[in-house]
Amino acid sequence: MELDLEFVRAQFPAFSEPLLQGQAFFENAGGSYVCQSVIDRLTRFYKQRKVQPYSDYSVSRLGGEEMDEARTRLAAILGVTDDELSFGPSTSQNTYVLAQAFGQIMQPGEAIIVTNQDHEANSGPWRRLSEKGIHVREWALDPETGHLDPAELEKLLDGNVRLVCFPHCSNIVGEINPVIEITAMAHAAGAFVCVDGVSYAPHGLPDVGTMGPDIYLFSAYKTYGPHQGLMVVRRTLGELLPNQGHFFNANCLSKRFTPAGPDHAQIAACAGMADYVDTLFTHHKDGSASPSERGVAVHDLMRNREKNALSRILSILKDRNDLRILGPLDEALRAPTISIDLGYNPLPVASALSKHGIMAGGGDFYARRTLQGMGVDPEVGILRISFTHYTNDADINQLLEALDAVL
Repeated sequence: MELDLEFVRAQFPAFSEPLLQGQAFFENAGGSYVCQSVIDRLTRFYKQRKVQPYSDYSVSRLGGEEMDEARTRLAAILGVTDDELSFGPSTSQNTYVLAQAFGQIMQPGEAIIVTNQDHEANSGPWRRLSEKGIHVREWALDPETGHLDPAELEKLLDGNVRLVCFPHCSNIVGEINPVIEITAMAHAAGAFVCVDGVSYAPHGLPDVGTMGPDIYLFSAYKTYGPHQGLMVVRRTLGELLPNQGHFFNANCLSKRFTPAGPDHAQIAACAGMADYVDTLFTHHKDGSASPSERGVAVHDLMRNREKNALSRILSILKDRNDLRILGPLDEALRAPTISIDLGYNPLPVASALSKHGIMAGGGDFYARRTLQGMGVDPEVGILRISFTHYTNDADINQLLEALDAVL
């Protein structure tokens, strides 16, 4: 069954907003539109439940229950236990906290592996551990294709490596990395695994439990929700790492790595993300399924739609000799995030596109190491076009016409 785009877009108020009529949104990698179920929950919380949660009086109890609901339902979709999922202010902050925790247990001479395909959020905090005498090894992307070759990772693994960090897919290259394969390699060498899923999760929530990484990070505001960072830390690692929260939360796995106070309303509103997954499943599928099975089914619906749209764009752009597409040209190998190296400042092009109703951007997108690794001047940057499953054929047509006009 194909994704019912009319039904999907009806779940997002942005598509009926007068201000946005005639505008095609192609900067989804920077943050998605928010679905109605999230907006409804956030509005209700602020109107009815904006008190300190977890007390005995009714509105406080309801607020706490909704926060717990968000964790329980999203964890189930992700295939992990509810206390293995934590909420924080952002993925950048969550990664920083985790790096501090690793820094407390690692010894000088031990090593971590990072890539230059990552957003800086899953690179910089780990690289700073070198200040503690920890060796930082870089798994470098191919400068022509942007590909991370697992065979090159194999050369970096040995008994000193405690952690391997890499993206599920890059916010620049777009290639989907084989998480299961890489995780198995790292685990076989005795290392833990941290996956940055920020650029992948918007294209279908993954079954983290099946994939097997010890840490999986993504951002709700790029996944149709509020501005929260979601962090899966599997139990074995979570209980090994030292507590980073209040001392009295040390025995609560979901609170060990969130030193900041929780944003009650935004956490509660994240339950709307689970509502959206369930709504899409019920509309498109018959019968019952477990939460993780529903997540997989919706993931596949989203990806199939995205691949069809992506193939149209790539088929037009790939043969042009006046630009360079970073990453694979096969839509099955990548997320719908297309970075275009024009060889000159992309900002005037993004501005010109906006006059044709195309919302897109240019710059380095916090991935300066990636651009440098592929021979692109980060001071110049790239033009980025990114979309999700809710992008329809009219949007794609509008984009292609605009690109033809301005390039």
